[in-house]
Amino acid sequence: MSVANNGSNSIPFLDLITPHAELERELTEVFRQALHTAGFIGGPMVEDFEKAFASFCSTSNSVAVSSGTDALRFALTASGVKPGDVVVTVPNTFIATTEAISQAGALPEFVDIDERTYNLDPAKLAQYLENQCTVNDDGRLVSRRSNRLVTAVIPVHLYGQMADMDPILDLAERYRLIVIEDACQAHGAEYFSQKQNRWMKAGSMGRAAAFSFYPGKNLGACGEAGAMTTNDAAIAEKVKMLRDHGQAKKYYHDMEGYNGRLDAIQAGLLGVKLPHLAKWNAQRRERAAEYNRLLQSAGDAFVLPHEPSWSRAVYHLYVVRTAAREALMDHLKTAAIGTGIHYPIPLHLQKAYAERHYQIGDFPVAEKAATEIVSLPMFPQLTAEQQKTVALEILNFAARVLNKNAGGEKALSLAADRTA
Repeated sequence: MSVANNGSNSIPFLDLITPHAELERELTEVFRQALHTAGFIGGPMVEDFEKAFASFCSTSNSVAVSSGTDALRFALTASGVKPGDVVVTVPNTFIATTEAISQAGALPEFVDIDERTYNLDPAKLAQYLENQCTVNDDGRLVSRRSNRLVTAVIPVHLYGQMADMDPILDLAERYRLIVIEDACQAHGAEYFSQKQNRWMKAGSMGRAAAFSFYPGKNLGACGEAGAMTTNDAAIAEKVKMLRDHGQAKKYYHDMEGYNGRLDAIQAGLLGVKLPHLAKWNAQRRERAAEYNRLLQSAGDAFVLPHEPSWSRAVYHLYVVRTAAREALMDHLKTAAIGTGIHYPIPLHLQKAYAERHYQIGDFPVAEKAATEIVSLPMFPQLTAEQQKTVALEILNFAARVLNKNAGGEKALSLAADRTA
């Protein structure tokens, strides 16, 4: 998987060089400021970024931490998830989601996904809560699978699109569940809430939310970084202690915590990039719309991303589906086009969770998607010519390998456009 255009005719899956070159002067100044002030841990750069990111997410609080995994782990603990509890999430996500659950002392259990959005299916969540749980004497849900209390649910806003939050929040209220958003791929994504009658930002709807600023994210640091957002000041204060060895003030420890601080240089770099994020997200949406236009004739052999009317996705990834995935990826590799798979093995079938005794067929929608999804090049600086090349190769593949005549006609049309 290539990450930058090295000047050849190759089309990278992701370009991390161009945006940093464009902002090089401002980014370098952050490092210079840190050197001149010795402000390496905490301080104004961290605090300024926290305020700016909270404002961007339409929340009252943001706490910067060392990674998205820590953000999710600390959010769970600070929101009241206890060791031994069950936290429900989806099987098609990066393992950091379930690592955070386990590291908070809880147990992950899974529900299947919506076939079109790849996010948590509220109907399947309802089936899990109603059919796979019992109610104890305190009126709390207990998982039949593990005989443990079910206390929280983590909807993952996958690929830059929010999960269907209104029905998830309704179920959580009915069953007294904590909702923590995994927004690590959804910086700036929006959801139209019928209940609130307004568009709402990722990270503003649950009790708390986690964001990752891993370099390849829509808002990426130049290393590891993350943040937790919340509208609950008590949760924010607890996360601040958890990230800093449980300190309420220096050397006064109200609890055992962790070393989960975000260093000032990374916060400063993120502060430089944040004002550009809305523009970058808009460019991603434009690139996605162009992919949709270029690939619309590929036929039934390809499934393009689905964006419901209640969604404003930010396309961290542009993911298509085809039963001929491996052949397509080989074809694109030969054409020097980078691709990725996010993710090839659902978590319930990973070796790390073998002791949980999940089986093939337990979550059929996620399992089928995992065999067919492929991520195409997607980044704000992706050019129209690069997109035409990607689409041309896909349509040629569809026409030649999958015998799609319409795809072949479109490919010829694209080729003519490129030589005009």
